[in-house]
Amino acid sequence: MRFIEEIVVEEFLPTVRSMLAEELRDRGLTQSEVADALGISQSAVSKYAHGEVSRREEVLNDERVEELVERVAEGLASGDMGPVAALVEFEVLVRELEDGDLLADLHEEAMPELAGAEYDFTVHDPESALRERERTLASLRRGLRLLTNTSGFAGLIPHVGSNLVECLPDATDIEEVAAVPGRIFDVKGRATVPGDPEFGVSEHVAGVLLSARAADADVRAAVNITHDDDIVATLEEAGYEAIAFDPEAPTDPVRAALADRDLPETFVVYQAGGFGIEPVVYVLGPDAPTVANVVQELL
Repeated sequence: MRFIEEIVVEEFLPTVRSMLAEELRDRGLTQSEVADALGISQSAVSKYAHGEVSRREEVLNDERVEELVERVAEGLASGDMGPVAALVEFEVLVRELEDGDLLADLHEEAMPELAGAEYDFTVHDPESALRERERTLASLRRGLRLLTNTSGFAGLIPHVGSNLVECLPDATDIEEVAAVPGRIFDVKGRATVPGDPEFGVSEHVAGVLLSARAADADVRAAVNITHDDDIVATLEEAGYEAIAFDPEAPTDPVRAALADRDLPETFVVYQAGGFGIEPVVYVLGPDAPTVANVVQELL
């Protein structure tokens, strides 16, 4: 008697790990770095590299497996995807392949008695909350990499610091918005990110994003940069609608400024300052890489 979990552990997992190890080595990671990324020993990586691990052709040649291995390897190598996100993505695929698909076929091959039997396996929710959070964090990391690799971005950081934020699809609360802890600062001409993105660590930029969403703007990301008239004019010339708001308005100034507007996918809100308030521009859009690209257009 063999359980389908045994097929996953003994035949699917070694094949997938060997494929991931190859992809990561092709992207320039050392044997030690590959071992750390996959949570295995260096000796195991060496066995994969030298073809000492048996691999199933059915798994090797499955387009879905190939696509996910490539995507996860790229995410791990670039830092856009963490181990939890990689695990979640493979868990979803495994449950899909168990449900009358590739792994079910391999299971029937190992247990011929199952052929023709009617049986089901509980499939994990492919749109689970954990998966959505990891996707949001990965998108935010991509946006951060775009910003920090852009020459001149440090010059657009206001005195209070910048932040890049992205929220979950149905976010209504600060805890559902991912951001840089402590904000991005200009340190000797370099944009410095103090830590990996987390949920619930931004109030200011996250608050602007949530206010825009409360005004029915279909946006999930925002970034703040320094304000001057030339920046606003350049953004408008590039085709982005720029909407001013009064930071000293008594209640939710961003929501009030955006109310009853037909807002585009990506737009700008700004305030020209007030007593003790630094003027700031906010770019809002569908995801972190999109708003980061808008900032790149200024440089």
